[in-house]
Amino acid sequence: MQNKNVIITGATAGIGLETAKQLAKKGANVYIVGRNADKSKVAVEEIQTYSGNTNVHYFTADLSSQQEVRKLAAEINAKLDRLDILINNAGAVFQDLRYSADNIELTFATNHLSYFLLTHLLLDKLKTSAPARIINVASDSHYRGKIDFNDLYMTKGFQGLAAYERSKLGNVLFTVELAEKLKGTGVTVNALHPGRVKTDIGSKNTGLLYKLGWNFFKAFSSISIEKGAETSIYMAHSDEVKDISGKYFSECKAKEYSRYGKTPGLKEKLWEVSAQLTNLQ
Repeated sequence: MQNKNVIITGATAGIGLETAKQLAKKGANVYIVGRNADKSKVAVEEIQTYSGNTNVHYFTADLSSQQEVRKLAAEINAKLDRLDILINNAGAVFQDLRYSADNIELTFATNHLSYFLLTHLLLDKLKTSAPARIINVASDSHYRGKIDFNDLYMTKGFQGLAAYERSKLGNVLFTVELAEKLKGTGVTVNALHPGRVKTDIGSKNTGLLYKLGWNFFKAFSSISIEKGAETSIYMAHSDEVKDISGKYFSECKAKEYSRYGKTPGLKEKLWEVSAQLTNLQ
């Protein structure tokens, strides 16, 4: 990992921050992405103190906004001469139906389209830096995910968890389809389940009952943040996966993704719709 350039989105807290700390300790040049400059500065200081590595920096962007994703990508492309590893880690859960600045359902915009758009805008840099890796933090929640292209934003009876599950399915389908398109480039892409981690993702942007349920879950049914970051760290540095692409990992091992996700034409349709929504056709 020595002197490799690593971008990690959603790295001011939780498994993103822990991943950044451990990769910086291994000698990587770490660039975190956060929504808030003050929180990002604090995170950078924490990573530097923990790792003893001063090559830790930050970018700020609200990844639910395509304009900000494009601005972020332009800044990364201008600042870095190479990009060895991109870890798409940022994610959120919203209890109620909300829309992004681009008038897209906010969970889908934040958790799926940000991965899709940012990765596309950084692909040329990744390809010229090959061998390079793209790591998409998904979730076993994707096993329950379904996509209705006739009601993509779930306007008919919105449910926050169902929207999250659909977005995580999107991460997996994007990974599998992108791997096909990247064959022969030296760039690999894989998705992963971090585990049921003790983060605050379920207690943000939600009501009291939802927060109480999440806090109960954290107390009795989840793993530590350190444990949850292990697969992301493994996928970023291990030689065991350097030539593996298009797979879904959990506990540092490949596993099958959902049967529904293998529906003929599903991943291709999602790619087409995502390209339209991000103006990448």
